[in-house]
Amino acid sequence: MTERTRVSGKRRGDASANREKAEKRPKALALLSGGLDSTLAAKLILDQGVEVEAVNLVTPFCFCDTDALNRLRKKLSVKIHRVFLGQEFLDMVVDPPHGYGSQMNPCIDCRILMFKKAKQLAERIEADFLVTGEVLDERPFSQKKDSMLLIERKAGIEGKVLRPLSAQLLPETDPEKEGLADRDMLLAIRGRRRAPQIELAKKLNIGDYPNPSGGCLLTDPRFAERLREHLKNERMLTSRDIELLKLGRHFRVNGAKIIVGRNEEENKKLLTIAKKHEIPSLEAVDHMGPLTLLVGEANPDVLRKAVAITVRYSDAPRTIPIRVRYRDKEERMFETEAMNDEDLETLRV
Repeated sequence: MTERTRVSGKRRGDASANREKAEKRPKALALLSGGLDSTLAAKLILDQGVEVEAVNLVTPFCFCDTDALNRLRKKLSVKIHRVFLGQEFLDMVVDPPHGYGSQMNPCIDCRILMFKKAKQLAERIEADFLVTGEVLDERPFSQKKDSMLLIERKAGIEGKVLRPLSAQLLPETDPEKEGLADRDMLLAIRGRRRAPQIELAKKLNIGDYPNPSGGCLLTDPRFAERLREHLKNERMLTSRDIELLKLGRHFRVNGAKIIVGRNEEENKKLLTIAKKHEIPSLEAVDHMGPLTLLVGEANPDVLRKAVAITVRYSDAPRTIPIRVRYRDKEERMFETEAMNDEDLETLRV
């Protein structure tokens, strides 16, 4: 009988232990995003009688539908672990060894990091292999055959990743060789067309899945532009930076960043961030308007322009001086006219 190995690739020398392990039901850890592809992949492996647990890997840039995950947990009857990728992920985004995709998406290095984290969890729960919903050639940067194999190698999991939707187009994996999964029951889907997955979902009675939408802010051109500008000036990235990059109108003044809320909801979020991180804020006193945050050195020129920008986006008349309250360690009052649109555009990020 072929000796089974875990994701770590470690082998136990004791013969009785090996026999016990060989007789045990195979176990897989599925990387589950909540989307259709990963759901189908997990279901295909479950239907082969493999025990499956799932992991949802969360980054600061993803749109994670927890309701969809809860529905999947009930639908598939699997345990779902949630793992947040924090500062380690942000440091990788600043300088990804394998570069960016079409925007600021470091897809190859993102997958390497995700697989490393999944490998650690798989070893803890004693899973034999990993399962993903990746489809060959569905994404141009990370789902080419060569990229998939590179990612496995860099993550230290060569041969341990089963991709049920495209398995018959890819090299045979360890779980297939060891009889833990039946290659004949796996598929040969390729490319960006969704028709095969949608048809399979009907066959497997899987409905109520979210529409594909990219799901990652790093692929959004407008957000990517902001992030590039931030890294050019700051050369580092923190969770606070990400919170701020997601909100408001942004202006750069002498190295400082001025962030202006666009609506009441954003004003509330910016106020929460200001209090949490002790960031100075501004708002018009006698008129409805935005909350403005000032991130960086508040020298007189920066402060003067922050006040004028705050007035510009308030409901106040643009041609008369308007009072603005500035809150930092102490509260001060300023009075100025709104910045004109031509000057404003020279500062916009």
